[in-house]
Amino acid sequence: MIEVKDLKKVYRLGTSRVYALNGVDLTIQDGEMVAIVGPSGSGKSTLMAILGCLDVPSKGSYLMDGQPMEKLTDNQLASIRSRKIGFVFQQFNLLSRTSALDNVMLPLYYDGVRGRVRKEKALAALEIVGLADRVHHHSNQLSGGEQQRVAIARALVNEPSVLLADEPTGNLDTHTGSDIVGIFQRLNRERGQTVVYVTHDPFIAHHTNRIIKLEDGKIVGDEQVKNPLKAGTPRSDDLFSAAQAGEFASGEVV
Repeated sequence: MIEVKDLKKVYRLGTSRVYALNGVDLTIQDGEMVAIVGPSGSGKSTLMAILGCLDVPSKGSYLMDGQPMEKLTDNQLASIRSRKIGFVFQQFNLLSRTSALDNVMLPLYYDGVRGRVRKEKALAALEIVGLADRVHHHSNQLSGGEQQRVAIARALVNEPSVLLADEPTGNLDTHTGSDIVGIFQRLNRERGQTVVYVTHDPFIAHHTNRIIKLEDGKIVGDEQVKNPLKAGTPRSDDLFSAAQAGEFASGEVV
């Protein structure tokens, strides 16, 4: 699904060169659910932007489905984003005085999908995230968790190859955040959806099957999670006790 080799992203600050990414090698298989973790400034957001074709690397290669992304034009990258990638962000980025249904249909409108098909696809996506009874509510009439569900439905409506989720629970309380994580787990488990999940929270990361740790623009850990936490698991020291007992992969990423 995704393969990057020797990925570098360099910014110039005056006469200095700052490496946001400095030689990242990474492969993500179709159907994986992966968390990318690391402190602020580690390169998580830069890597996500490149994986989402919102930015291009300074050096290195990025293949999606075997196609080199760094050689594509802006229009071609926009097409890839539209057809193959679904984005879910910490900020919901919904139109506030627009219905949930219209928010979800928006990507299809820009893709030129005709009206009846747009509505059918959007209704199906909203049903997947459990909002079939909220389709005509404006986003400013919905709770934070419901707004994030609308954002997930919008990301799903084009049936993307991969979902990129950047801190999608960051603005939500613990219970609501757990519900959102559960949606991603269900999409991965039942539909085989590839999910790449960026978070600074190790507890959230342990709901995925694999944790990749970034520091200073480099991968310093890449571990399989043997028994991912289920949505609704209480946040407690049990996570770390389980890790010490060997239920999770080794503690570099804990």
